[in-house]
Amino acid sequence: MKNVYFIGIGGIGMSAIARYFKRKGLEVSGYDRTPSELTSKLQEEGIGVHFEDDPDFIPKDVAETLVIYTPAIPADNAELTYVRENGYRVVKRSLSLGEITRGQECLAVAGTHGKTTTSTLAAHILTESGDGCSAFLGGISKNYGTNLLVSPVPTVVAEADEFDRSFLQLHPDAAVITAMDADHLDIYGDLAHVQEAFRAFASQVSRVLIKKLGLPVTEKDTNAKIHTYHYDDPAADFHAENIRRGELGHYTFDLVYPRGVIRDITPGVPGWIYIENSIAAAALCLVHGTDPEAVRHAIGTFRGVQRRMDVHFNTPELTYIDDYAHHPKELATTISSIKGMFPGRKVTAVFQPHLYSRTQDLAPEFAEALSSVDKLILLDIYPAREEPIPGVTSELIFKDVKAPEKVLITKEELMETLSKETPEVLVTFGAGNIDRFVEPITQMLESRYK
Repeated sequence: MKNVYFIGIGGIGMSAIARYFKRKGLEVSGYDRTPSELTSKLQEEGIGVHFEDDPDFIPKDVAETLVIYTPAIPADNAELTYVRENGYRVVKRSLSLGEITRGQECLAVAGTHGKTTTSTLAAHILTESGDGCSAFLGGISKNYGTNLLVSPVPTVVAEADEFDRSFLQLHPDAAVITAMDADHLDIYGDLAHVQEAFRAFASQVSRVLIKKLGLPVTEKDTNAKIHTYHYDDPAADFHAENIRRGELGHYTFDLVYPRGVIRDITPGVPGWIYIENSIAAAALCLVHGTDPEAVRHAIGTFRGVQRRMDVHFNTPELTYIDDYAHHPKELATTISSIKGMFPGRKVTAVFQPHLYSRTQDLAPEFAEALSSVDKLILLDIYPAREEPIPGVTSELIFKDVKAPEKVLITKEELMETLSKETPEVLVTFGAGNIDRFVEPITQMLESRYK
């Protein structure tokens, strides 16, 4: 094999695998629908990226070309149709990741939310401690500026994505499950089938499974030894105690685990949610065999993940945070964490719903989560891979939001709307193209408060 061609190369999971094969010395190129900061980075790294759905870009050496595609690509995509009809080896991203991790110690992190931060933190702990690992991450690590780490050590950290049942291609030695909420119901249909898929994932873990306390996975679902973790519940095998809130929203805690206590851990990123993420990541690394003191030190040097509680502007008058949350539980957890960081300050949230199907399935839950902010600026739905569903608009959420103030606008009106706002804490939420506004918003605030 000489060439690896990606259909949907700009996706966060796809780009990590593209970078991996480039590091292996193969010719890597691919298609994506729209340019982004990530596709620009890939081009800077010598990976060919184009934005026209045109089979002429595909390498013609069929026998020497592997084609990897994301299930988010529409079935009628011309390039995908071409490779299927012309004898190429064509595999989903998840199968490719499963093949890469085979033969190595695989440490996986699954969950309907929390998996990106937890897996990135686990990879950082292993790297910073000197244990070493490769890692395929669902976000850009702010410590390393990438979603791929490559190490000669035969240990790999993988974010295990439940979309399209992708995580069932992984057979981890040890794994974390952070959450099992109703999501991707266009794939699963209902919560019962979501949970069934997670139990199938658990059955493929060979050595240790670390689950959030209370999740419906039991010994009958897996041959792995089960440990539990929780923010502060002493019933969990791994939990925090002696939690102290410091300056600027940073917390310090002691980590209780089966072999003792690691005292005075201060995550390098503010917010109580980083306590829970740190506990899950630490548990995974401790069962791997990482030194406890090295775990404590590495958590303190963690700088976070782009678009996960990502602070872009911070003054006594105003803090601006951007976050990827696009599920009601993620929103509720992140809003709670932000309010804990900045007690008494007015929180203004901008939310861009992601997918018509998710909005249709979870509109009441979205409304409930968003009702906890002081002001909501709700945008129109980002469709991603979907066609519109009749009657499904952001109004389904908006009508039931009970926040003291709320407005419903299009994304084209966002900058003008924000120019008239005087928030104390501003947060942008969403998994669509709301990230394109982060830099303009930051620049606007810097010019206002400099």
